[in-house]
Amino acid sequence: MKVCIHRGTQEVGGTCIEIESHGKRIALDVGLPLDGADSIDSLPPVEGFRDPDESLLAVVISHPHLDHYGLARYLLPGIQMVMGAATERILNASTLFTPTGMKFTNVLHLDPLKPLSIGPFTITPYLNDHSAYDAYSLLISADGQRLFYSGDFRGHGRKSVLFEQFLNSPPSAVDVLLMEGTTIGRTGSESKFKTEQELEHCFGEHIRDSKGMVLVWASGQNIDRLVTIFKACMKSGRQLILDMYTAEILRVTGNPKLPQADWNGIKVFLPWSQKQKIVREGEFDLAERYKAARIYPEQLARVADHSVMLFRPSMTRDLEKTQCLQGATLIYSLWPGYLGREVNRTFREWLKARGIPLVHCHTSGHASPQDLQRFAKAIAPKMLVPIHSFATDRFHSYFENVSMKNDGQWWEVSYA
Repeated sequence: MKVCIHRGTQEVGGTCIEIESHGKRIALDVGLPLDGADSIDSLPPVEGFRDPDESLLAVVISHPHLDHYGLARYLLPGIQMVMGAATERILNASTLFTPTGMKFTNVLHLDPLKPLSIGPFTITPYLNDHSAYDAYSLLISADGQRLFYSGDFRGHGRKSVLFEQFLNSPPSAVDVLLMEGTTIGRTGSESKFKTEQELEHCFGEHIRDSKGMVLVWASGQNIDRLVTIFKACMKSGRQLILDMYTAEILRVTGNPKLPQADWNGIKVFLPWSQKQKIVREGEFDLAERYKAARIYPEQLARVADHSVMLFRPSMTRDLEKTQCLQGATLIYSLWPGYLGREVNRTFREWLKARGIPLVHCHTSGHASPQDLQRFAKAIAPKMLVPIHSFATDRFHSYFENVSMKNDGQWWEVSYA
């Protein structure tokens, strides 16, 4: 096997890895860089991305996070895609509500621990604990060699049992481990990360301390976090109000154990921006699906003191019109770096002007350095190649058999 990491040896996000065997190729992820342009010009120079090339057999998407799939919209139509079935449904459902959703016409599905043969490659997916639903690590076998791509993972989420099971029974005889290291070098990463269960207590305390509506700014696709918020609501005696986009994402996971719109204690609110999209696209059946669970703007003020609402800054005008913000609190549950960006300055000023306190309740979607070490030790690769990190130069301090690679560099697995 030959490998080229087109993007990822010096940064988090924008991941794209090309693997070649016997003149045939696959690509692992085609992500949008965190600070890159969302355009076809950002596509890595993989033959078959822009122009037809039969030697490119498939593009594999490890999970539905933008920095791993975001440039797939610019691939040739009909190209063979490989991803989890829930990932496909989530990206499909997102097309109505966000500019980052995607629909594909030629998809093979990953199934945990079931090998998938594509040309000379055998792909075995391992379901991960991660902040994205339906996230996988991938074992790629060809030419008698074995490469393991970690994708994104952690060991402190609601699926942490998957991480522990993996450590107890990892793939054997791995020649190369391509391992993410998002948290390497980050401030505070050496301390123990909060689990989602611990975060549940954090949410509960802030919810109980709030006299008015509790707004929670969190990702509608962070399913673990949605479960955490719902559990905290139940323990605090408050109802959870989801926006319709989030309710639809939860539905299309196909997992009835996750909070759903028809559960007791859950209501669905349709923000103006989402309503406009439904009307424009004529997706009235979708709105009808949530009719029984709907809560309307004129009802919000009456339920403010016993409700928690999933929130994003685009909803500020919706809520101002309802007079439901007296005594409100905002719980911010995303990476802290996002909040300080210039694009959110107006929102920070909005909070200050209305006297809405902001509290932070979050834990990383990525493995701590300690869990990264456990992961690498369990696999015991002949060589470990750092990816998905802004501090790949520091991997030598944490791991053995580290081999640094550069973006765009082709290298042989057998001579790695």
